Amino acid sequence: MAVASMVVAENDAILIERTGRGDRAAFEELYRRFARPVLAMAIRQLGDSGRAEDATQETFAAVWRSARSYRQERGSASAWLYAVARHSIIDRARQRVDPVTEAPDIASPEAGPDERAESSWLAWRVHAALDRLPERERVVLELAYWSGLSQSEIASYLDVPLGTVKTRTRAGLARLAGVLDEIRE
Repeated sequence: MAVASMVVAENDAILIERTGRGDRAAFEELYRRFARPVLAMAIRQLGDSGRAEDATQETFAAVWRSARSYRQERGSASAWLYAVARHSIIDRARQRVDPVTEAPDIASPEAGPDERAESSWLAWRVHAALDRLPERERVVLELAYWSGLSQSEIASYLDVPLGTVKTRTRAGLARLAGVLDEIRE
């Protein structure tokens, strides 16, 4: 089964490389494979389906424009594509424009600057820790937590047994906890 997951990764890498050469069919296949998980990740991060759809469109526009920059030796195709998605989602989150309103009479229950800074620091720590995990564990965690896929869906997507997904998830979370402790110190 390990060979089957390598074939999927190689096919994704080949699709990105073909997309970089302007192959629309390869791009359409990438979209078919990754649009749903990217949209789920965007909805989870942005909390708004309209903004998430915009971020997903921006992700695939960026994939079309920058596929030539992908280098298989630097990492998996899915990790590259999810990094492009993360950047698009962050850009969409920054573009949020709240309407001007009068000052409220009572304090807001929303997070203040100090809480947002702490949340940002925590997000940075988690992303830095994830980058240090072995790819097979990182991909499973990204699909589960950023794309909202169930373990069965991940097993189907990666073409590996469900037990393998569970083992990689458990190992990845344990390793992530250790790496987070190292980063904190």
